[in-house]
Amino acid sequence: MSFTLTTPVTGGAQTGFTTPTYTIAADTAPTNAGKQYAVTALGGTQTGVDASSSASKPFTITLSRPQNLRALAAVDPVTGQLRSVPMNTYKILVRKGVTPLAGQPAKTLMASLSIDVPAGSDSADPANIRASMSLLIGALNQISASIGDTLVTGVI
Repeated sequence: MSFTLTTPVTGGAQTGFTTPTYTIAADTAPTNAGKQYAVTALGGTQTGVDASSSASKPFTITLSRPQNLRALAAVDPVTGQLRSVPMNTYKILVRKGVTPLAGQPAKTLMASLSIDVPAGSDSADPANIRASMSLLIGALNQISASIGDTLVTGVI
């Protein structure tokens, strides 16, 4: 699987952070169709942030593909059209233990990204699949701080 992160991971810009980095180590993924990494150390200035410290306060990223990749069915012999196009769903999940109120136990924040790729498009149209990811990742990098600000302030 090509989902491979190298350490350290350079974080996106966030209000109050200076050059954030995340040292990661391989962790056990929930399924054999995934890879998981735990954040073991932090770099840059990230006051108040902690690395993955316990099962109740994780800081992990899981990257997974479908357990069973789906393929296209045969074209309908009468109409010449595909009857259906199944989707292969790839997921990225970040888990981070956060404190809901001082003195209270941690709760787990979960941020997930799901990418549904029509079966067959991986070979018929790889350039446009790559273009969609280029735009997605570029936009997320560009608005990283804005997303963090919105999650904290509620203002979009």
